Amino acid sequence: MMKAYLLSLLFFLTVFFSYAQKDVTDKLALPSDVQLKWQNNELTMFVHLGPATWQNQEYDDLSTPMDRIDPKKLSTDQWARVAKSYGAKIIIFVAKHTGGFCWWQTNTTAYSVKNTPWRNGKGDVMKDLSVSCKKYGLGLGVYLSPEDRYLNVGMGGKARDTAFQQEYEHIYRKQLTELLTRYGDIKEIWVDGSLVFNIGDLIKKFAPNAAILQSSAATIRWVGNEIGYAPYPAWNAVSKADAESGNSTASHGNPNGDTWLPIEVDVSLRRPNWFWKTNNENAILSLKELMKLYYLSVGRGCVLLINTSPDTTGLIPEKDAARLKEFGEEIKRRFGHPIATTSGSGKQIFLKLPKEEKIDHLILMEDIRFGERVRSFVAEVHTGNKWKNVFTGSSIGHKLIIQFPAVTASSARLRILSSSGTPQIKTFSAFYNKAPLIEIPKVKDNWNIRNIGQWDFNKKDSGIKKIQVNISPYCKDAQAYEVAFVLQNDKVKEPLFSYDWAETGLWTDNIQQENRLVVINKHLIFDGVDADQYLLKDEKFPDRIHFNLTGIAPNLLINVTLEIPEQFSKGKILAFILRK
Repeated sequence: MMKAYLLSLLFFLTVFFSYAQKDVTDKLALPSDVQLKWQNNELTMFVHLGPATWQNQEYDDLSTPMDRIDPKKLSTDQWARVAKSYGAKIIIFVAKHTGGFCWWQTNTTAYSVKNTPWRNGKGDVMKDLSVSCKKYGLGLGVYLSPEDRYLNVGMGGKARDTAFQQEYEHIYRKQLTELLTRYGDIKEIWVDGSLVFNIGDLIKKFAPNAAILQSSAATIRWVGNEIGYAPYPAWNAVSKADAESGNSTASHGNPNGDTWLPIEVDVSLRRPNWFWKTNNENAILSLKELMKLYYLSVGRGCVLLINTSPDTTGLIPEKDAARLKEFGEEIKRRFGHPIATTSGSGKQIFLKLPKEEKIDHLILMEDIRFGERVRSFVAEVHTGNKWKNVFTGSSIGHKLIIQFPAVTASSARLRILSSSGTPQIKTFSAFYNKAPLIEIPKVKDNWNIRNIGQWDFNKKDSGIKKIQVNISPYCKDAQAYEVAFVLQNDKVKEPLFSYDWAETGLWTDNIQQENRLVVINKHLIFDGVDADQYLLKDEKFPDRIHFNLTGIAPNLLINVTLEIPEQFSKGKILAFILRK
């Protein structure tokens, strides 16, 4: 009788816990097959070439005569060889940048390659590149700017003349259709700056295998800066609302989010310039800098997109090509041959080394087909008859590279402290490559902050203050920004802001909740055009405005209405811009 009872109890508990486990994992965001393949790329390559290349500047001002645009030596085979040299799997070509110039044969605009002397107006860079990508086993991607200065259209594809809006939407959709239907299977699409209209139907019909950055059709997201760093943790999931905004960044990562939206980290080899210039060769990133970016992007589970800038001949300069080749060789040297590797599931996984020897890196990879399950863990090595902690972390995701001072060890151990469901570890590897330690940026107080204005308030304002702020002088880079509005009088402490580079990638402050202003209305004006689509929600800090800039505006304004706490009848309102 007792035996039957125990067997029944055991059966009940097994069923109960299996259902409980299923209930937990059913709530996890999961990647699509397209997202999985895209994340496995790890390295991709951008190519920026346009009229700005001939103008020696970053943005096309439409001043270059069409007869000057003649890149006689242009070779997409050379571009493909450069991509292969460092392990990039996709080349994303900027077919149209913000100026509106198109590098393929199209009748949608006169501002295109067909009206240049290059190959007697018959050239088509997208066609050439598609052939080269097939030849070298690379994926083909395309960047099609929604902004089009030639057609007087601003960020997000918002026409300055509202009467032209519908026509421009037709033009953009026709351009996108041409790019998606003429050149084979497209693997990645950049809709830089997102869109105020929908293209999801075209993506579904013509590019089912493409990863999409920005727009309401997005399946991947921008990291939020152009310096090549991702925060840690860089969670793959976000909320459905953030995903549908088309503008979410790494800062929106949420381990409990319901939508899988992995991160791409973009950086230019000639940082911060995206286009070749006669005077920016000395900006080429060093091998040390490139490896640091690799650890802080690929090493945090993201895809690293490195930009190359062909010169006016159409070729990637020799020094740029040589540096990227050197970069690829160093990646292989460090991580091409693990000392030992294993995989497994559960809360504890051991990695036994062939013999007692030095190691200085561990690589962890979850099997993300089953979602991102690990929430906290400790990585340890067995040395001197005891376990030594080399890293305590939260996320693992697609890949996590852990570097530490070299230690002689006989084995390594992964202890998972908390997880959502049973952890599934695809790879647990150890390496010894004698590389210098990467310096990880630390938390910096009041770093990268600018006071951009102050205003008095008193009883006459009746607890409400309307303010316009010109932020143009402070927003010179494409990245995520925050503007914080702070109340100041003799009863309130001076504000202190802290930015966590190394971990969360978020700004915090010392402001008490009861002393916070509340933003009750806000508008972003980009060169005279309403750009509210770039404003992001912030439920934690009611006194801040968040927005992403993917382009630079000569005139950028914020109009805001603030609610003042009722206990304050007079004082000052200060505005700070918080850069990342």
